[in-house]
Amino acid sequence: MARPKTAQPVNTTLRKIAVVVATAVSGMSVYAQAATTQNEETITVTTAASQENAWGPAPTIAAKHSATATKTDTPIEKTPQSISVVTNEEMQIRQPASVKEALGYTPGVVVSNRGASNTYDFVSIRGFTSVGLSQNNYLDGLKLQGNFYNDAVIDPYMLERVELMRGPTSVLYGKSNPGGIISMVSKRPTTTPLHEVQFKMGTDNLYQTGFDFSDALDDNGEFSYRLTGVARSNDQQQVDAKQKRYAIAPSFTWRPDDKTNFTFLSYFQNEPQTGYYGWLPKEGTVEPLPNGSRIGTDFNEGAKNNSYSRNQKMVGYSFEHGFDDTFTVRQNLRFAEMKTAQQSVYGTGIAADGHTLNRGTVVDNERLQNFSVDTQLQSKFATGAVEHTLLTGVDYMRMRNDINATFGSAPSIDLYNPYSPEDFDFGDAAPYQLNESKQTGIYAQNQAEWDKWVFTLGGRYDWSNQQTTVRADGGSVERNDHQFTWRGGVNYLFDNGIAPYISYSQSFEPNAFDLYSTPRMAFAPSKGEQYEAGVRYVPKDMPIVLSGAVYQLTKTNTLTTDPSNVTLQVPSGEVRSRGIELEAKAALNANINMTASYTYIDAEYTKDTNLKGNHVEQVPRNMGSLWGDYTFNTGVLSGLTLGTGGRFIGSSYGAPDNSFKVGSATVMDAVIKYDLARLGMAGSSVAVNVNNLLDRDYVSSCFQSYGCFWGAERQVVATATFRF
Repeated sequence: MARPKTAQPVNTTLRKIAVVVATAVSGMSVYAQAATTQNEETITVTTAASQENAWGPAPTIAAKHSATATKTDTPIEKTPQSISVVTNEEMQIRQPASVKEALGYTPGVVVSNRGASNTYDFVSIRGFTSVGLSQNNYLDGLKLQGNFYNDAVIDPYMLERVELMRGPTSVLYGKSNPGGIISMVSKRPTTTPLHEVQFKMGTDNLYQTGFDFSDALDDNGEFSYRLTGVARSNDQQQVDAKQKRYAIAPSFTWRPDDKTNFTFLSYFQNEPQTGYYGWLPKEGTVEPLPNGSRIGTDFNEGAKNNSYSRNQKMVGYSFEHGFDDTFTVRQNLRFAEMKTAQQSVYGTGIAADGHTLNRGTVVDNERLQNFSVDTQLQSKFATGAVEHTLLTGVDYMRMRNDINATFGSAPSIDLYNPYSPEDFDFGDAAPYQLNESKQTGIYAQNQAEWDKWVFTLGGRYDWSNQQTTVRADGGSVERNDHQFTWRGGVNYLFDNGIAPYISYSQSFEPNAFDLYSTPRMAFAPSKGEQYEAGVRYVPKDMPIVLSGAVYQLTKTNTLTTDPSNVTLQVPSGEVRSRGIELEAKAALNANINMTASYTYIDAEYTKDTNLKGNHVEQVPRNMGSLWGDYTFNTGVLSGLTLGTGGRFIGSSYGAPDNSFKVGSATVMDAVIKYDLARLGMAGSSVAVNVNNLLDRDYVSSCFQSYGCFWGAERQVVATATFRF
């Protein structure tokens, strides 16, 4: 059995806004006035208020628009479901190495499922993960459909923003796990010059170079381009494990008039080495070995010639045309091809003596092709005093993943003795599976505004097909599902910026096949249902977004052991998650940025043959974070930014049977940054980021007694960014 993996168009007038290079107070005229009255040593220059849009940059860390929850450019306070936005401004401060690291200070999401590994951006949201423990990630409105070990990863340097939508999303996106999705927005061409080069050096032999160039190609701004790239090489904290990545994203925009926008988007990434992707037993990590010792945080149980590579290519476009003030048509399209190859030795658990680690092997080669297209018609009109934004659309997605794989065993190792990885004769991969899926969905959504009320109602009907061909014998199993899902929500907008809301939403997700029974089984899809109530504070004249939400989310038709035959499964299980989420993002004044979050999750198996009443593994009940940074705008320290923050990860159960717990941990981070504008280099900076400042050794999570993960050790990264 395979190891589980532990996921548009822009208004043309707004495209004329350059990539915003401003302080945390950009967009607040009152602060701009204050900045200009400072003495001659002041180097902070703030811009006039700029209009944000959902597919472009936000001027501060507090984004006020998003399209993830509605597929339209919607103010956050009018969105009837919980959503968080990590802007490029915030990512420049904290310099995350992966998309999941970018979400580390966001409520409702567990980013520590795989410890220090960044091989995938795998997370759990509100206690749920996708079937097969794959990602549930979207780029520019289209799903990065993965399968088996073949999942795409996007480098955060290539992104304008990372958004997390919590709760069921099937009403707009079709098949999806009920916890939510990660939605990413690519950097896109600007019509004013942007020339950036970035260099990084850090612990574990980190060397990285990035570049970001954009400009108009003509005087009228009809044609523009952007070229973004990054190259990185570093060691992992595990012995003999390395990571290498080379990525480039050319894009091109054509704006023949102020109502038409066509943007070509592409992304090419080669990773000869994706880094460590193994796991360790609870003995020696969560608990000491019988002799009282523990496994080191740099321990690598694999072979010296372990390898894991990934190559991904994506080409597509985002198109928008406004016929008039009423009708606008949009289309997003992408074709992607991903190839993954690995040969790995990994641990499978402790033997009866308590200190001998058994090991398994996998040799895997996969080629995945995915085509997605989403066509939308937006209609803006009024009926009496009610203003409507009606969105109708149809989308289609097709995926095919051809897998060659062989699984075996490797010699065990004695954890009492020092172990240095040795070469292993893996052999070749054999034909294994051909996995295919298709989805066609039609959807409609109306956002109706009357006085201070906003009513959102949407429905969708999907035709979904899943098929697996077993290469060993040529047999196959297939399932076709037709599913209707809907969502309704109500927001009320007070004049002071407070906006309470309530909503109901649904989801569905095809279940995994049972390929080992006779006959092979295809199960009914799981279904999600959520009730949510929340409140936001989004003042119009300040870059502040405060939000709070309470919810109950239930997933039915989960697979559980068949009571009449313990070797089989039946879709009769149920998991319920209840929780509270609080979040604050604010540029408090001309000097201070602050983010804070708190999460409470009570995720429980409410119906299950063996697990009823147990808490879901790898899901802490409590999580919290706090970050603040201060920028000196006057005096001898003008241009200096000091920031620090902490992330609390509560204790969690380490296995579905709740047989043991993983302890809680608090991890501190910090940054020192200096703006080089004082030296005549506007837009340039140097910075040092430190993650896990106190070098805390901690187990981040376990999914079984044989599958535990050390958290990342202290990392020190120096970044020099030059704009010219």
